[in-house]
Amino acid sequence: MRRQFITPAALAMALMLVPGAIGIRILRADTPQESTGKTSTSDARTSDPARIERGAYLVRTMMCNDCHTPWKMGPRGPEPDMSRALTGHPADVVVTPPPKMPDGSSWVTMFNNTNTAFAGAWGVSFSANLTPDPETGLGKYTEEMFMAALKTGRHQGKGRPILPPMPWPFIGTLNDEDLKSVYAYLRSLKPVRNRVPAPIDPPEAGR
Repeated sequence: MRRQFITPAALAMALMLVPGAIGIRILRADTPQESTGKTSTSDARTSDPARIERGAYLVRTMMCNDCHTPWKMGPRGPEPDMSRALTGHPADVVVTPPPKMPDGSSWVTMFNNTNTAFAGAWGVSFSANLTPDPETGLGKYTEEMFMAALKTGRHQGKGRPILPPMPWPFIGTLNDEDLKSVYAYLRSLKPVRNRVPAPIDPPEAGR
């Protein structure tokens, strides 16, 4: 089992500034709700405008776009490309394993030019697609799975470890109401199909 690492870079990334605001769109209820005219308690909670607005605020202040939105060159330098907000590492941007760091090197983390791929002692990790696309994003995550992932540091709360620089130990300390608000906001986004690559394991010792 791969060990989890929290590096100084993870904390530094959490302090970066996110420019701009994020638009909000409320998704329609699913087909069973439309046919019966009833809304479940969970769906009503997820589509509540006040909760979505709270989630959008938290996503902005926690600077989620700094890693989960691909960067581009803007008039004032590199900045998140908000036309691809929270879509994760672009599927068409190929990243190769980085060279092994020399012994005694003080470098601990490297970032690619879109700021969505990160290399360190854990190998290479890629920022996830946070839109509600059911195949490549969070569309199949329930509210419970989402909260468990951020509290345990495992995908869906039981899968493989969530790798650095994702600062899940900090985000996981939010209270349940805030975590549910973040989930509601992410569910309100337009689903974007973008399949993020699987992590790349670190080079074996001695190579």
